[in-house]
Amino acid sequence: MSIQIIPSSLIDKARWDACVTSSGNGLIYANSGYLDAMADNWSGVVVGDYEAVMALPWRRKWGITYLYTPPFTQQLGLIGEASVTMNELKQQIINLANYGDYLFNYENSGLVDSLKAESCNNYFIDLQRSYEEIKVAYRKSFQKNVNRASHQELFYSNSSDVDEATALFYQYNKTNIGHVEPATMARFTQLCKQLQQSEKVIIRKVTNTEGALLSIVLLLTDEKRYYNIINFTSDAGRQCESNYFLYDQLFKELAGCGKLFDLEGSDLPGVKAFYESMGGLNQPYTHWHYNELPWFLKLIKK
Repeated sequence: MSIQIIPSSLIDKARWDACVTSSGNGLIYANSGYLDAMADNWSGVVVGDYEAVMALPWRRKWGITYLYTPPFTQQLGLIGEASVTMNELKQQIINLANYGDYLFNYENSGLVDSLKAESCNNYFIDLQRSYEEIKVAYRKSFQKNVNRASHQELFYSNSSDVDEATALFYQYNKTNIGHVEPATMARFTQLCKQLQQSEKVIIRKVTNTEGALLSIVLLLTDEKRYYNIINFTSDAGRQCESNYFLYDQLFKELAGCGKLFDLEGSDLPGVKAFYESMGGLNQPYTHWHYNELPWFLKLIKK
């Protein structure tokens, strides 16, 4: 099959999205609308007649084009049905950008065996199971906190307020996500509002008897997964374990739907322990850093 790189402006977006939607490893981040919203620039590797696709977000600095990971974009990689070697893909990637970082999806592990790449954690909950089956997998620490929260006067409800969810998340996390500028957060908020119109956004929150918000979660969703992309808990919420209550109620609501609940990470020890405690199973993906710059540039840029 032919392999070519096409600028995003020339890609047949309908055929690209059809490949992503029909492929088991076609995650929401690879949809053309998502990439248009979140990537500064992107091109696409197209294999054959859109039998397989691979998004390549890029930037340019000092005349050097490099691959980068747009915010809120966890995994990309090769998607679809095509027999392609890493050598073939690598040559196409280097033709576009000879330096950068790239995140291959969880099904690309065999493809990237030849690369010096790092495995990253990503946990999920299988929502094909009943709530009782999900609950049985809770670790003692998670169940203990769910029980503690259940004795508080907490209320679980729907919300449609994208601005509230994203603003609270950014306000609390902005020191830890310095790469996400206010303008980028605004773009993501607008993307969520667009996805909300096609029922691809779910927001749930926990409040107390006074109506004060304690925890909130914003999920993106497609045909395969719910994506745990925004989560915030106030100081008062931490005192009454409202986030444990929130996720337990989410699993009760969504159990049996047949999708996966993608927890979106994480390699951070505290977050990893939290996801493991709720019975999350690891489905690792791959981070590849490469440098094919000329030797004199390698001396100053590793």
